[in-house]
Amino acid sequence: MKAPEEILAVWSKFHDFPMETLTKAWYYSRSQDKKQRSVELMKEHKAQYGITGNCFDLALWLLDEFKKAGIKAYPIGNELGTEEAHAALVALDEKGNRYLCDLGDQWLQPVLIEGRDDAYIGDRLSGFYPAADVQILARQNEVEIIYHRPNGKQSRQTYDTQPVMETDFWQAGEFSQNHVYPKPLVEVRLSYKNETAHWEFDNWKSFLSTTEGLFPDKPVATIEEWVDRIGQKTGFDRQFLIESLNFYKQLNNGSRR
Repeated sequence: MKAPEEILAVWSKFHDFPMETLTKAWYYSRSQDKKQRSVELMKEHKAQYGITGNCFDLALWLLDEFKKAGIKAYPIGNELGTEEAHAALVALDEKGNRYLCDLGDQWLQPVLIEGRDDAYIGDRLSGFYPAADVQILARQNEVEIIYHRPNGKQSRQTYDTQPVMETDFWQAGEFSQNHVYPKPLVEVRLSYKNETAHWEFDNWKSFLSTTEGLFPDKPVATIEEWVDRIGQKTGFDRQFLIESLNFYKQLNNGSRR
């Protein structure tokens, strides 16, 4: 179910890239024209501030890297053009087998979604998603993922795997970047004991998801404390964190629309 080395080599360039909406808020407040950043601008911001972006940013950047490596890949998305949109990619190996590549949801590695291939396994798999086993239910134009959590709970997600035209995908990204949801979000893959766990900052709460269970962080109340905590997990620039978190505070206070 694992992708071949040529796909993994590109994917591995993003192993320490968080998914976050802080950049969306920060750039929304600073830019006058287009809100969806180019890949070159994303690289500049990463070098200067350590920041990455949301699911559209990560998918577009990964797509660019696949192209440079000569790997066929195309965008996919659910509910594009809405505030609930989610973006990912499908990459193809030399035989034309498809692999789901989702940096936005912080997958550990791509996974085979070609149900007719000999390598396909429909049972639970470990090592693909932090703090959960996954089951891949492949269908013609969609794939359903069942997440098996350590507490016995299950959750499900369905991806529409039909290709999206790149021009339409960029437009969907532009729509997304123009709509700042008032609850900030940061997701990071972190080393924890003998696994890669998932740390999340969501609406002013944070917690670590592991195969041992969920561990909430101690509550904090000030921007400065959140800057310290998020900065320690991500390495993001301190001034960037202050500006983006203050934007969200103002947004929730009704001073920005």
